[in-house]
Amino acid sequence: MSTVDQATPQVRERHVTITPSMCGPNALLFGTVGDWTWEAVGEACAMDAFRAVTHDGRPAYLAFHYYRIRAGLRIHPYALTFGDRLTVQSRVYGLSNESVVTLHRLAPENSRSFAPLAAAEFHDHPRQDCLYVENYNRWISRSMANSNQALVSSAPAGFRHTHLPALPAAYSPRKACGTARRSATFHPAGVPGSSLTVPDFQTTYRVGIRDLNGVGLLYFAAYFGIFDSALHRLWSTLGRSDQDFLARHLLDHRIGYFSNADPGTVLRLTARLWTARRAPYEETVDLAARNEASGELVAVAAMTFLPPAGPSVRKEAHT
Repeated sequence: MSTVDQATPQVRERHVTITPSMCGPNALLFGTVGDWTWEAVGEACAMDAFRAVTHDGRPAYLAFHYYRIRAGLRIHPYALTFGDRLTVQSRVYGLSNESVVTLHRLAPENSRSFAPLAAAEFHDHPRQDCLYVENYNRWISRSMANSNQALVSSAPAGFRHTHLPALPAAYSPRKACGTARRSATFHPAGVPGSSLTVPDFQTTYRVGIRDLNGVGLLYFAAYFGIFDSALHRLWSTLGRSDQDFLARHLLDHRIGYFSNADPGTVLRLTARLWTARRAPYEETVDLAARNEASGELVAVAAMTFLPPAGPSVRKEAHT
């Protein structure tokens, strides 16, 4: 539930109460923020992002190409619960004639006042009492009816972008996405200061009808659940409990979306787990999802989190 104000001509502000449909150990919050992205882009570009069509009349979708969450030590996505009140600021940057970057800052309602959201805050000096989301979206359309394969870039009619503030090159997500696509990981050189504790874990996931959105595409927020299922299975092989899994403190989560999938597609999920060599022994898991039949890279993810400080976790961190 939210009410929306306009803080500045470039920054959209809303006051939000966390409801049951926006929180929990799932992707509901991430889906809600994705909706805010579409709303912010539609408003910033003076168009209806939900009903966009190409110049030849085909539906155009503001697809998620990269989604990143940065959390502080005082707030993270899985800690939000019923009734929490937040002040959310959103800002849209132009990246190309077919793509935009939208930043969101979620702050507790009682936080002290601070400057309007800007890219430098997200990348260079994020606040520990705030939760940040970065979305890199590209307009796409289907090239084949009733298929989620071979989606193509397609800017919709009426998409205005030249007036948007330009995203400084140093903050562009293109490099991270390019690395992830080429290497099937956001960490091709490993995680600095960490040791590889699980070098190769594999499992599978069959895309179901509940993973689709209202236009039949594999829903961007479903990828969070797909990757979480792989992490949970890895977690279980380490002898860790479901309670510890639910209690982990998420610090950073990135997903690069590189293709889509039809229902019934079996995804081959691979994972590696890294553990920091020094306290607080934060862990990073990098994952890749491939179409098992074709080998096509579907998505890449990386999560960094603080595991619960139980004896079993600390013991593993030292090995």
